Amino acid sequence: MGKRNSQRKNAAMLDSDDDNSSESSTSTVRSDRMSVAGNEEMQVDKDSLLDQAVDALFEKRGSTREKALSSIIEAFNSNLQHQFVEKKFATLLHQCLNCIKKGSSKEICLASHVIGLLALTVGCGDNANELLEDSLPVISQAFKSGSEATKTSALLECLAIITFVGGSDPEQTEKSMQVMWQVVHPKLSSNVVAVKPSAPVITTMVSAWSFLLTTMDGWNLNPKDWQESISYLSSLLDKDDRSIRIASGEALALIFELGILEKFSAGAKISTDSSTEEGNKPREYVHIQGLKAKIINQARNLSAEAGGKSSAKKDLSNQRNTFRDILEYFEDGYSPEISIKIGSESLQTSTWAQMIQLNFLKHFLGGGFIKHMQENELLQDVFGFTPKKKYLLDSEHRLSSSEKRLFRSPNSVVNKARTQQLNKQRMLSEGKNIGRFAANMGDDA
Repeated sequence: MGKRNSQRKNAAMLDSDDDNSSESSTSTVRSDRMSVAGNEEMQVDKDSLLDQAVDALFEKRGSTREKALSSIIEAFNSNLQHQFVEKKFATLLHQCLNCIKKGSSKEICLASHVIGLLALTVGCGDNANELLEDSLPVISQAFKSGSEATKTSALLECLAIITFVGGSDPEQTEKSMQVMWQVVHPKLSSNVVAVKPSAPVITTMVSAWSFLLTTMDGWNLNPKDWQESISYLSSLLDKDDRSIRIASGEALALIFELGILEKFSAGAKISTDSSTEEGNKPREYVHIQGLKAKIINQARNLSAEAGGKSSAKKDLSNQRNTFRDILEYFEDGYSPEISIKIGSESLQTSTWAQMIQLNFLKHFLGGGFIKHMQENELLQDVFGFTPKKKYLLDSEHRLSSSEKRLFRSPNSVVNKARTQQLNKQRMLSEGKNIGRFAANMGDDA
């Protein structure tokens, strides 16, 4: 502050300061205009490339559409494309749905990811609800048209994301969860042979189903369906695949956290007290208590499993750590706490629901997760995360090498102009000081 005040006082003493200030201001405005113009040109170029990519989705050649979808994913990961989505929401959505209907497995995977990114970009509201309603029938049909693991997993993740964002009531969310469940438990007619789902598909289904469960009030769901779900998840803890075990363990921890088993136990206990003689317990109550004890015992065993010769150390370590956390929660009620860096801030979770949401969104967004957490208000609301305000203009992070030479280099046009202006001010200041010095000498004489 002292230095600035001193500069202002010196400026006020100079007769020609108004001219200098005008020149300085003009130079600054000119520089700002150059920067803004550069950013506008860059944005126009990006929008133009996205427009071209959307246009390419109308092409007949599948490889052309795949390349376009990849470009769109890259653009949506690197920046939040709000303006573009406002203009092209419906076109992009319906072309992606056409890709799912008619495309190869690779094209279906890419289109599914674009639809998920589109949902995260538009956020909650009418567009997100429309997206879910239009996409659900297409995705449901795509599940029936083939069982390739990568395609099915991509569709499951897409359905989870669009329901998470666009599901405006519990019935919509529950419907999507039922569609997911039928991927591994299809309702078969007498002439259809069941296809055994692969380990990656089971893992993705459980993760996606759990992700949506975090948004539900478990107390309103059908007790019979819940018993079947819990029994199935418990059976998955005995599978050889560790990714299945971990996903299922986390789902069961979430169910405990929502109080679903306690609800069934309490309901069965009330039924016992009112309808049976003291000391007798109905089969349902005994089954629930036995299932709870079994799950806790399974978690204890998996938290201390010994590694065999074929065991991958990292996978085994992940399993042990996960089930130690699960066991601690089952027995003592302590949830794992996670903290990750987002820029200079920390995002923290303290419940199973938050942890499942965080892991699922990190996996889906991949390299775009940090960018979305810093700028996507939907995700910030989900986690209660508020990033620090940026002091640098966003354009500072997006300059190309040629633009850096133009604006930042010591030999750049902007820096040369700034140097000339400073030199001019310095010469004027020195000239004025010499004049004062001469006048003072004359007074002394």
